[in-house]
Amino acid sequence: MLRKFKIKIDGNEYAVEMEELTPTPVAPVQAAPAAPTPEPAPQPAAAPTTGEGTAVDAPMPGNIIDIKVKVGDAVTEGQTLLILEAMKMENEIVAPKAGTITGINTIKGDVVSTGDILLTIQ
Repeated sequence: MLRKFKIKIDGNEYAVEMEELTPTPVAPVQAAPAAPTPEPAPQPAAAPTTGEGTAVDAPMPGNIIDIKVKVGDAVTEGQTLLILEAMKMENEIVAPKAGTITGINTIKGDVVSTGDILLTIQ
């Protein structure tokens, strides 16, 4: 018999199907009363972006775990700008060219999608 379950791991909800190999008697389960959902904590605003310069995009979806630069910093080509965690791996996002950071569009802890603009370099 195939049974469907919802499980929650680290705040992410997953639907899973499991095959019951040996049937076991199941006692009726009474649902617990729904607890009120707490409102998410407000996130600090991201640094303003001037929109000038070369955009550095997220190459894959993931979580921003560290930002190594700030607006106004001079960077060299290949310098690490921030750390993006994706699939349990820490990925260094590096500067595509030398220049000055003109805007940062993300903060530590943000979840980003492929193609999101992380920062700009002039």
